[in-house]
Amino acid sequence: MNHRIGFNPLSRTAAERSALLQGLVTSLFRYERIETTQAKALEARRKAEKMITRAKVDSVHNRRIIDKNLKDQSVLNKLFTVIAPANIDRNGGYTRILKTGYRRGDAAEMCILELVVKTTKEEKTDK
Repeated sequence: MNHRIGFNPLSRTAAERSALLQGLVTSLFRYERIETTQAKALEARRKAEKMITRAKVDSVHNRRIIDKNLKDQSVLNKLFTVIAPANIDRNGGYTRILKTGYRRGDAAEMCILELVVKTTKEEKTDK
């Protein structure tokens, strides 16, 4: 039976798993869109959603808690000054997962993890 298993260990030790998720979430906040396997995206999504919810209230305490998981100060500032205020009216669901198919080498299910509310301006080309 599979009771009381609250997360996917991703076939890694605790330190490897936390480093992997830390990198994925940092990249998600930096680029606002990343491509990864579905299992990794589901775990990264859990951390990212909790961080955005906490970042909605900009306090020293919340910054220090999130700083434990994000080691890049520029990404931390972007989270508190750009991403969280853009999602202030949402009660959750800050990210979406779009399935893209299967990876060629090992047939792993790939997907795109992205923020629902875009904060960067994308160039539009009319052709």
